[in-house]
Amino acid sequence: MSEGNRESFLKEVLSFGAIALLIVLPIRIFIAQPFVVSGSSMDPTFENGQYLIVDQTTYHFNEPKRGDVVIFRYPKDPSKFFIKRIIGLPGEIVHTKGEQVSVTSKDGSTTTIAEPYVVNHGNGTDIDLTLRSSDYFVMGDNRPASSDSRTWGVLPRENIVGRAFLRLYPITSLATFPGDVASFNK
Repeated sequence: MSEGNRESFLKEVLSFGAIALLIVLPIRIFIAQPFVVSGSSMDPTFENGQYLIVDQTTYHFNEPKRGDVVIFRYPKDPSKFFIKRIIGLPGEIVHTKGEQVSVTSKDGSTTTIAEPYVVNHGNGTDIDLTLRSSDYFVMGDNRPASSDSRTWGVLPRENIVGRAFLRLYPITSLATFPGDVASFNK
């Protein structure tokens, strides 16, 4: 390869790399990012080592809903990321007693949460907790193995990174919006 061809090849590789960065980097930073499940707190919905893509845009336009599986920065150490399910919404009162979880909404009505995704119950301490206007109450689906709002308190809205959008690995578990509560009602 001549010196001129080598320079031309190097310029093409650098141009391709720059274009790839300009496309991939904004997507990775603002739209979606990878997340690997670590631990058993969300079993059986999400197992250790599963590879997810996190939707980072939806919650810029819509508020998180009860039942959503969210990825967030751990309030006690924001360098760590957790995955849990939203149980209580801002302004509600969350009640846990034994295996039963219920919420009292702003209008005063109390609803027992149907949780078909929870196989391993055991909610720990009985709780009656009032959430502030920007706080969420989250719990893992594998209650005895989950460090969640029962242990470390409420999840501030600003700590939520996004929701589980796509499960890519293992390929046999490929799914969009994995853990979506609506999928249990089909």
